[in-house]
Amino acid sequence: MADPARARKLADRIRVIVAETLEQRIKDPRVGFVTITEARVTGDLHEATVYYTVYGSEEDKIGTAAALESAKGVLRSEIGRQTGVRFTPTLAFVADAIPENALAIEDLLSQAAAADAEVHQKAATAVYAGEADPYRKPREDEPDDDDSESDDGSDVDDDGSDTDTDDETGGSAT
Repeated sequence: MADPARARKLADRIRVIVAETLEQRIKDPRVGFVTITEARVTGDLHEATVYYTVYGSEEDKIGTAAALESAKGVLRSEIGRQTGVRFTPTLAFVADAIPENALAIEDLLSQAAAADAEVHQKAATAVYAGEADPYRKPREDEPDDDDSESDDGSDVDDDGSDTDTDDETGGSAT
């Protein structure tokens, strides 16, 4: 098992070599707008997976996949020549799903933005169901009631006299 740092360095080098070789040496007309996005190498450095994207129609993607398969030998020999490793890794080309994932994420973000705009529009025209501030606050100036209660709970008239019929002895006044 090779060092993971060495595998990453080899994968980066393979990505650069494949991209340069496709641009300079491969003259297949089926290779159109190809971008090599990533390369990964197994831990034993025997297999390399190269991820690519193609700009164009579905026909262009199919043609590019066929062109990459036919150019594997040239690409592998170029990798072996430029890297100098004892065993040149076998190549596997995989179409990268980044563009499709990006489109799906963009669709989800646009749906979320539309929902947010709808909520903001409803909030701008919304009115309170009750008062703007639903919490009770003490009134600044309470009106005087005729029969207001004193602090001790007994009824007091406006003139301050006690309206209870019981006197201090507990009996009733006549």
